[in-house]
This record gives sequence, structure tokens and C-alpha cells, in this order.
Amino acid sequence: MTQYQYLVVLTPQEEGGYTVTVPALPGCISEGDTKEEALKNIGDAIKGYLFVAQKHDLPLFSGVQELEEVKVVAGVLA
Repeated sequence: MTQYQYLVVLTPQEEGGYTVTVPALPGCISEGDTKEEALKNIGDAIKGYLFVAQKHDLPLFSGVQELEEVKVVAGVLA
């Protein structure tokens, strides 16, 4: 079995819980009431995404991405 590693983005929701997206896999999204649940659910979503991609001979994205931190200083915008 091939192992893949993907970066995910967790976004806290105002009503509670998290939405999780996978930038390397467009449209791969999930959610959970806790961070742990959200991460488990996105793992399941990634597995489903990869299964469908393989079934339809679509390219599997490697998930290799470069991360950089951008810092900005901004005043109050009128």
C-alpha cells in the first residue's frame, strides 16, 4: 500500500467545530465538532478522494507543497 501525506487547513467555525480542506486535492472537504474528529473525517475523505481518482485513472496529487509564512502589518482601514 502506498502512503500519502497531505497538508490540511483547519478553519474554526463560529457555531463551533471545524471545517477542513486539502489544498492539494481540490474539492476534498470535511468537518467535525472537535479538532480530532475533523482530522479523522478528513482522513476518510482523502481515502475516498484517492479511491475515486484511481478508479477513474485521474492523476494522484503528491501533496508536496512548499509552505512559507507571510507577515504583514496593517493599520485600521477606513
